Amino acid sequence: MRAFQVTELNAPPKLLDLAAPACGAGEVRIKVATCGLNFGDLLMITGAYQERPALPFTLGMEIAGTVDAIGEDVSGVSIGQRVVGFGGHGGLADYCTLPANRCVALPDTMDDITAAAFQVAYGTSHLALTHRARLMEGETLLVLGAAGGVGLTAVEIGVQLGATVIACARGADKLAVCKAAGAHHTIDSDTQDLTAEVKALGGADVVYDPVGGALFTAALKATNRGGRVLVIGFASGDVPPVPANILLVKNIDLIGFYWGGYLALDPKPLTDSLATLMDWHGQGRLKPHVSHTLPLEQAAEGLDLLKSRKSTGKVVITI
Repeated sequence: MRAFQVTELNAPPKLLDLAAPACGAGEVRIKVATCGLNFGDLLMITGAYQERPALPFTLGMEIAGTVDAIGEDVSGVSIGQRVVGFGGHGGLADYCTLPANRCVALPDTMDDITAAAFQVAYGTSHLALTHRARLMEGETLLVLGAAGGVGLTAVEIGVQLGATVIACARGADKLAVCKAAGAHHTIDSDTQDLTAEVKALGGADVVYDPVGGALFTAALKATNRGGRVLVIGFASGDVPPVPANILLVKNIDLIGFYWGGYLALDPKPLTDSLATLMDWHGQGRLKPHVSHTLPLEQAAEGLDLLKSRKSTGKVVITI
């Protein structure tokens, strides 16, 4: 099979020919149809991600495909079944193996491209906003990096939860994508003062931040008393220092969130969240945005789109 592998850190990944993997106990093998790219894939190449697979490893966190083989001690999954799965890595290949309990059956209403764009981005935003930040109807949600893979889903889900959503992104084209996703207000981080603009709109009750850096600091200043700030990631490459005195004086909760960590911490909220999201999609309440679809041979170009901030929503690789 073909596999897009990292063979050494800080070096370009390579498309290699390898033997297809065999199933272990409790595992299924999936013939991969599509794989969603994530910012975490870029971090894995440099060894900067919170999880570090042993070298060599195949990139690709989330996949959609068809069960091709079943290992021992597996029930509830059948050969030929369409599934979506999260493995953390291994998805940018013709075949991958996953624990059977990490696979979710795909409804006929969801195509493979949508499925590969769905799990991490929507799962992150929904579980973060509901389970961790407790976003309530009528509150104001500020989303940083709002045109990106997780940011755009936070805009959509915030609207579905009844919040007033302020979307912050770079440039008119990206802000137009945020508006189309339902954002009530938009702020151009390149040309506008984030703190002043958010305060003029009444401040933020919840901040969703996958960016970090200076935007985190600016957003914190515009967070209302009793507000909550979700730390989702650091796409800017800058992990900001936290002025703890602001947290104290304004009674602000600073909340770290890592979606994949719930697989070990407490999988039930994660699986319940995904069930809700699948139901919302079936009702037409969510409209996943995929800006680029590329074949496996162009996986490196897909990663460059993420790195250069030229994509909006998700980039999906077709296998």
